[in-house]
This record gives sequence, structure tokens and C-alpha cells, in this order.
Amino acid sequence: TGNGICKCRVCECFPNFTGSACDCSLDTFPCMASNGQICNGRGTCECGTCNCTDPKFQGPTCEMCQTCLGVCAEHKDCVQCRAFDKGEKKETCSQECMHFNMTRVESRDKLPQPGQPDPLSHCKEKDVDDCWFYFTYSVNSNGEANVHVVE
Repeated sequence: TGNGICKCRVCECFPNFTGSACDCSLDTFPCMASNGQICNGRGTCECGTCNCTDPKFQGPTCEMCQTCLGVCAEHKDCVQCRAFDKGEKKETCSQECMHFNMTRVESRDKLPQPGQPDPLSHCKEKDVDDCWFYFTYSVNSNGEANVHVVE
């Protein structure tokens, strides 16, 4: 794979690579989570990729947890500013809240429902005007976060 040399039909890997085709990187940097831990302390780094051992956690560094308490509260302010142009992050929305794709739907029954392949959180939160708003938060297999919010 370009990470070693072939001698007598056997790969001799350059430093920091292993495997029969030298295709496994021993570099752990891609596995480093934002808290400085390898795979957020919830997985193992194999060939430069996290293998999450805690099934609740996923993503490239095992930091995403759709079923953990707080997913809704954690994203509430960003959903509020992106969807309704109000809330605590209204002034910093374009800097802090662009980490998810957002889709508006007409009503609650148009929100994605459980049973889809991606882990899904249904959220009901109060906005700054003390009104309820509804959204879902999910992460697909590519690690992209998707929000569907009721208009």
C-alpha cells in the first residue's frame, strides 16, 4: 500500500505501519477525542480507526451518544437559533451551530420515527418564549448529524 517495501514477496513495513500489506497505521492521532482520550475512553484504536466497545457510543472517536440523557438539551440552543433565529446562541449561531444538517418539517408526525437505521433522539424543549418546540437528532453511519425540526 506504499507503506513498506516488498522483499521476497513479503511486505516489510515502514515504522508506524503493520499488517500483511502494511495497511494498518499504528498512529493513534485520528482516534484522539476532544477530551484527549483515545476513542473517548470507550473503544480501541485499531489501524487509526476507533472500534467503539460501548454500543451506546459511536462516531469516529466514540464521542456521539444518541441515547444518553442530555442529547436534546445539548443541542436545543443551536436548533433554536438555526430554525427560529432566537435563543441564547442567536448572535453566535453561524460560528457555533453549523455542526448538523437541518431539515424543517410541517408537523410532529412528519419527524423521522424510531426503527430507522440511524440512532434517533426525539426532543421536546422549551424556547426562550416558554413555548415548546420539537426536533429529532440523529447521526448517520458517516458521522453526520441530522436534525429535523417542526416549523
